[in-house]
Amino acid sequence: MGLSLATAQRWVERWELQQQRYAVDREERFTVIADVIEHATAGCATPPLVVDLGCGPGSLAARLIRRLPEAEIVAVDRDPLLLELGRTHHPDAARYVDAEIGAPGWTWALGLDRPLDAAVSTTALHYLDRDTLLRTYRQLATLLRPGGVLVNGDHLPQDDTGPAGFAAHVGRCRADRQRVFAHEDWGSWWAAVSEDPELADLLAERRRREASLDTGRPAELPLSAHLELLRQAGFTTAGPVWQYGESCVVVAVR
Repeated sequence: MGLSLATAQRWVERWELQQQRYAVDREERFTVIADVIEHATAGCATPPLVVDLGCGPGSLAARLIRRLPEAEIVAVDRDPLLLELGRTHHPDAARYVDAEIGAPGWTWALGLDRPLDAAVSTTALHYLDRDTLLRTYRQLATLLRPGGVLVNGDHLPQDDTGPAGFAAHVGRCRADRQRVFAHEDWGSWWAAVSEDPELADLLAERRRREASLDTGRPAELPLSAHLELLRQAGFTTAGPVWQYGESCVVVAVR
């Protein structure tokens, strides 16, 4: 199911554009995550080992490897089409692993030979239900070295108390202004993908897997719930380091 470089480049570029519709200040959020990883791994005696959770076509991994060219990045996702786009378009950014986060045995699939220095994710973990999320956080706490960090950039609603409604409104206004520059959305991107014959086998495999998965609504847990689950999982401290509306970068220290 190998792809041509030209095909992968075309679809990754379109992916980057349509994703701007859904992540407030997406590029700034990527930069903040890289800032945290650079700071957290500055004293490492060996090249930093980082896992990218729900990597998609390698958007975050590609940016991290430009900032930290000596890092070893393991990028994991369950979507065969997005993984193949990443392998082809960003082949040197990461070692790509086909596995479902939270599923039995997924951590073994990573093939790690030493503790992680960091785990990163963007807009992936909010899809996990509460029990799976807690189990995943506990597994990551086990995989990380003491002082290692989990850095999650995601859409995390605030609690009903305080100025949560205003924060959400500010975020929506900012997102609406950004959408002026995004001519394609999630649905139209996948519709266009379905018309590319070079992607037919990968799309068929993706659909086969989706048919066997629970595709219920995302958990949509508030920020406070994520912080509580991180503490339960064994992280010593956790909190947001950047936020715009409901778009957050949360750092948890092992």
